[in-house]
Amino acid sequence: MNYFNLLLSLFLLNAFLKPETVCGNAELRALMDLKTSLDPEGKILTSWISDGNPCSGSFEGVACNDHWKVANISLQGKGLSGCLSPAVAELKCLSGLYLHYNNLSGEIPSQISNLNELVDLYLDVNNLSGTIPSQIGNMASLQVLQLGDNQLVGNIPTQMGSLKQLTTLALQYNKLTGRIPLSLGNLENLSRLNLSFNNFSGTFPATLANVSHLEVLDIQNNSLSGTVPSALKRLGEGFQGANNQGLCGVDIFTLRACNNNSDLDASDIDTSDQDHLKNGNSATPRPEAADFQMHCNQTHCSKSRFPLSVVTAAGVTITALTFIGVGLFTFVKYRRRKQKVTANSSEGKLSPQQPKELYRKSPSTLVNLEYYNGCYPMPGDQNAGGLYSEYLNQFRFNVDEVESATQYLSEANLLCKSKFSAMYKGILRDGSLVAIRSINMTCCKTEEAEFVKGLSLLTSLGHENVVKLRGFCCSSSRGECYLIYDFATMGYLSQYLDIEDRSDHLLDWSKRVSIIKGIAKGIGYLHGDEASKPSIVHQNISVENVLLDKEFNPLIMDAGLPKLLADDVVFSALKVSAAMGYLAPEYITTGRFTEKSDIYAFGVIVLQVLSGKTAIGGSIRTAFESFRFDDCIDTNLKGRYSSSEATTLTKLAVQCIHESPDQRPSMVDVIQELRVLPANS
Repeated sequence: MNYFNLLLSLFLLNAFLKPETVCGNAELRALMDLKTSLDPEGKILTSWISDGNPCSGSFEGVACNDHWKVANISLQGKGLSGCLSPAVAELKCLSGLYLHYNNLSGEIPSQISNLNELVDLYLDVNNLSGTIPSQIGNMASLQVLQLGDNQLVGNIPTQMGSLKQLTTLALQYNKLTGRIPLSLGNLENLSRLNLSFNNFSGTFPATLANVSHLEVLDIQNNSLSGTVPSALKRLGEGFQGANNQGLCGVDIFTLRACNNNSDLDASDIDTSDQDHLKNGNSATPRPEAADFQMHCNQTHCSKSRFPLSVVTAAGVTITALTFIGVGLFTFVKYRRRKQKVTANSSEGKLSPQQPKELYRKSPSTLVNLEYYNGCYPMPGDQNAGGLYSEYLNQFRFNVDEVESATQYLSEANLLCKSKFSAMYKGILRDGSLVAIRSINMTCCKTEEAEFVKGLSLLTSLGHENVVKLRGFCCSSSRGECYLIYDFATMGYLSQYLDIEDRSDHLLDWSKRVSIIKGIAKGIGYLHGDEASKPSIVHQNISVENVLLDKEFNPLIMDAGLPKLLADDVVFSALKVSAAMGYLAPEYITTGRFTEKSDIYAFGVIVLQVLSGKTAIGGSIRTAFESFRFDDCIDTNLKGRYSSSEATTLTKLAVQCIHESPDQRPSMVDVIQELRVLPANS
């Protein structure tokens, strides 16, 4: 008996000394089952080992919460070719499951509905088959459900209308059939609904018009009929309903106009699931119980097989060791907090000033442990960089949002690439277009405080002619930082130079004048034309760093970016500017940038826009200085320009590119001179 008690004591003491071990190894067993099903060939999830610790950071794509429970599995785009095992239901604290952009097959297990804390479920872009389990309607915490681009069949379960927290439902590109349930009108927080490219039929569910937060509704390429309620006109281009032959609307984008004699009245709708609408969750079946052993912290345990004396001895031993264990657990947890292993409890708090599009529950603690962990300190750190964290917290995105927006940073979304960064086009969950710059962290400043100051500067910029930074994300494990900007639909200004007579890219004279004026205003803002704002020298203004929005308003990009980058990276970028003629001559002797350096580059841009050419050679410059406009103004304009305005702009440009910086005007003077030009230019 004494020998048994000794063994039991050692076992319990070992358990207390390792508080991070997943309780009873139930979750470890579930993860190993998942590994077998997701990666049947065992080539990808090699870091998932049966004697390992999922919460140590060694399991690829796995992160745990403060209680050492698995909270996130992030394995998107890993080339997984298996199926999703019901064992996932044993991960009771899972809040984020990201398995999109793989090659998974098989059905979605109904046991997944037992994940009561799941917020984000991403299974899109796989080869999943079967029906959508109706039990998903019980997942009360679910906010994002992405099942698009699979081979799913059957109907949308009416129980889906019970997901009160759901903001995004994406089922596009499947083989779904039947009617769109009226119960989807119950999803009061729904902002994005994509049901396109399926085989839905029946009348349009008029209840969707009651979803006040709805911004994007895509039902194109189905077989729907009836009348779309006029209330959905508010969506504008956010409504996509093309290729539904029986569908009509009144002033609804992409829909034919209704004919009162032949089209269904809006009130003529299917009522097959009205009981669900009236009774709420009463029609929702109970989820199937997962076929697993009882969770180790539950009280309903099976009858003990040990004799009473053994149980008594064990009880005494446990009582004695509890005090030791609690102390050891507290000590270890304290040490791990000091080592920043666990998530900061204040991380999920939102600032009242946080933009609406960033009001999202964190998909999991992985956002805190890894997605936000980069080359800047975390909130609450007692150092110089930590002073900026509370403010910057408003602008944080997570890696999942970046990857989802860009389809896992796919080549199809790549806009441009340089030695130190790449730019991708992306679509956020709210449907808005963004441009996402990926920067290798080896190119960033190594001093945390300096890097954080740079981020703080970038997020503070706000002007109609400066590209707006919506947010950022840094990932130490990926070695990348991402800057998320508003997207400019008309592209780079450089695209409109050096072209033949093409109407789609030819800028008329008034647009050129307006673009020049807008660039000047943007530079003036950066140079501190407001008394309360410090001066910012851009250092690299060029037609490659000016974007155009849908109204052809110019937007200066990369303002303040050198504040984030290492000096050698900034210097490398200057070689391109020098080759293009943007680099002021005094930089060669002083090695310093000033406001007059930006003004020199602005003068070059003016000549480029007027001539329609990126390379301003000696002959073109001479023609401008002599006001021989027939030899230097873009011939594609065919003489359709104002000579007086061309004279004003040319004089200004020549002053800006003067060899001596002292002879160049300030940007305040430039803007004042441009005010004499017509307002519509």
